[in-house]
Order: sequence, then C-alpha cells, then structure tokens
Amino acid sequence: MTERWTQRIDPRWVLALTCLLGWAFKGHCGAAWGGSIQYVTGCYSDAVPFWGLRGVSAGQIPYLEARMEYPVLTGLLIWIEGFVTRSVFGASATAAHFLFVVAAVNAALAFLVLRMLRRAGVDRARQYAWAGAPPLVLYLGHNWDMLAVTFAVAALLSARSGDTPRAASLAALGSAAKLFPVLLLPLLGLGALFSRGGSSVARRVVMASVLVVVAVGSWALVNLPVAVLAFTNWSEFYAFSSERSGTAGSVWEILAQSGWWATTIPERNLWSAALFLGGTTLIVAAGWRRHGARPWILFAPVLAWFLLTNKVYSPQFDLWLYPVLLLTSYRLRPVAWFAAADVAAYFAEFWYFAGLDGQHPAATLSDIALAAGFRAGAMLWIIGAALVRPAPLWIETGRSSTDDVHSIAT
Repeated sequence: MTERWTQRIDPRWVLALTCLLGWAFKGHCGAAWGGSIQYVTGCYSDAVPFWGLRGVSAGQIPYLEARMEYPVLTGLLIWIEGFVTRSVFGASATAAHFLFVVAAVNAALAFLVLRMLRRAGVDRARQYAWAGAPPLVLYLGHNWDMLAVTFAVAALLSARSGDTPRAASLAALGSAAKLFPVLLLPLLGLGALFSRGGSSVARRVVMASVLVVVAVGSWALVNLPVAVLAFTNWSEFYAFSSERSGTAGSVWEILAQSGWWATTIPERNLWSAALFLGGTTLIVAAGWRRHGARPWILFAPVLAWFLLTNKVYSPQFDLWLYPVLLLTSYRLRPVAWFAAADVAAYFAEFWYFAGLDGQHPAATLSDIALAAGFRAGAMLWIIGAALVRPAPLWIETGRSSTDDVHSIAT
C-alpha cells in the first residue's frame, strides 16, 4: 500500500501544495498589520518592513545606496526581487506584492532543491519529507534564507559525488548569502588532508590548498567589489551579528531570563564561540572513525551544535538544518521530532510578542523555554546518532530505494 502510494503521487505535486500553504500562511494578512496580526497568526515576514525601510520600494542599490544587514548575495537577491516587483506591479506596487515575489522565488528555490535530491538518487521518503516540509510552510515567505539553503544542499551533493572543489566553491558562495554554509568548509579541508585513499602527504596538502584557494576566491569574487565600494554598509552584517544580544529562543537568553546565568554581549560572544569550537572538535573527533571517508556527513551535527550554542537562534534558522538532516540522517524519526519542535518554538516566540502587545493567544518566556528545550532534545539526539550511525542508504547506493520509505518510522 505504502509503496503504491509513493509511486503514484509525485513529490513535486506535494511540494506545490506545500508552497501554496506557505504563501497562504504569510500572505493572508498582506502588509497591513493591525492588532499584532503578524504575531497572533504568525504571518510576520521580513519582506514587509524591508520594502520601505531598506529602500527596496525606491529601487535603491543595497550597500551602495541603502543599508543592508545581510551578506551580499542575499542583498543582490533582495534588489532583484524588488526590481521584479516594481516592473510587474508598476506604480501600484506595495509591500504585499513584494512579499508575493519573495515567496515565489523561495518556492522556485525549494523546487530546485527537490530537483537536486531527485537527480542525486535521494530516496523518495526523503523527497516527500522535503516536499511536505513544515519549515517550508513557516518560512517560504519569511525571509531570504532559502538562497543559502540551496547553496548548502548543492555543496553537500557535490561533496557526495566526489567533486570537493565544486563543493567548496558552493559552500563559500552560500556563506556570501548567509554565513552557516561556511561550517562545511573545514570538514572538506580535513577530508582532503586526511583522506583514506592512499595519497601521499604532499598530494593531500596540495588538494587541501586548492580547496582553500577555491573557497576564498569564490567568496572574494562576490564580496570584494562591494567591500571596496561601500565597506561600512558591506560590513554591517558582521558588525550587527557581533553586537546582537541574542534572541528569546537561544540558550543564553533562556538562561538569563530564568535567572540561572546572566551574561553580557561580550561574554556571550566569548562563551558561545568557546563552546561551539570545543563541541565541534569533539563531534569531529568522535565521528571521524565512522565518517572519516565522508566527513561532510558531520556537517549536520556541527550545524546543530552551532545553533544550540549560538547567542542568536531565530526561528527560521531551523530551515538551515532541516534539509541537511534529510540528506545525512540515518533515520528520519528524530528529523520529524525536530520539525514538530520547530513549529512549537515558532508559535511560542511569536505568541510571546503578541502577549507583549496585549493580544491573544499569548505565550510566556517559560513557554519559549519549554519549546526550545523540546527542540534541543531532538537536536542532541540528532548529534549523538550522527556519530554512531552509518550513512543513510541513499548515500551508500546512490539510487532511490523503496526500502527507505520505511526509514521515517524505524
């Protein structure tokens, strides 16, 4: 029965429905927010304030003419989407129209990810898990993180196929859209240095050096022109990240609000970096015995640990991790837990903001802590399982297998 169902329904139709739901979720309240509807219903989108506050409606060029707290490829995407909005809707273009264009572009990227999964031979269970992804409903119209997600997936699939220079280039370009794909680069470098293919030390050093040159060159190609022309605006993303105190769903803010451990911004920067680096070292060391031949698989636990230790954990960050888990997790049950926890954490945080405005439903900081703890439990399971479990079947075989349909529940 399950096998016939998975063969009869194309994942692309499921993804189309998911994208429609994602657009309805964000677009139903348009851009005229009243009564804190953006928090009560969860329809908040960064596209709405960006339309007016970042010069998108006026066609201003990011960094050169307008502030932009995103890396350059995301800034470029925002400008292109603004241009499309003004071209299609003309003088009547509004923030609601811009939101529609943002969601449409993210939907196209989601279909591109699905196409890459299908071409790589990812089993249909994982294709369905992406096509019906709850994070896509929540974040399709939320902001522009799908661009970096697409680069990250492409980089992982390139690494899986053995094309590590291409993987390094894609990861570096992804970090020019959002920083997190940069975490894949050290794993690729370590794989080149300590490969098990019998290559000489000199050859391995040369290969690692090539990856460094490719990654730095790819990143510099898109960043240097903007940095030279408008350094202050270009560097705002990095300054903004350093100066932020944190978000309600981060462990640091939860500890502070609970009265367990209050920290200043410099202290959070220091402790989060120290915990991330120390934990990542342990993750890579512990996982190397099983995954040393394919160290890119450890990108999932490293990214999960980064999110757990980072001082900022915005809800949409879950979209970063979700497709990486689909590619690398041996089983999908903890991924399903993570997706459910993402929904809980999303509404806990936005209903907290609604409560601050005197609206209902209202959540408390304790509700956020509970949802974040539920999510952290899934992530710790994911990290532990990644270190002891083998690669999923699709990686071993390189082709879809109906046996993996059952991996959701086993």
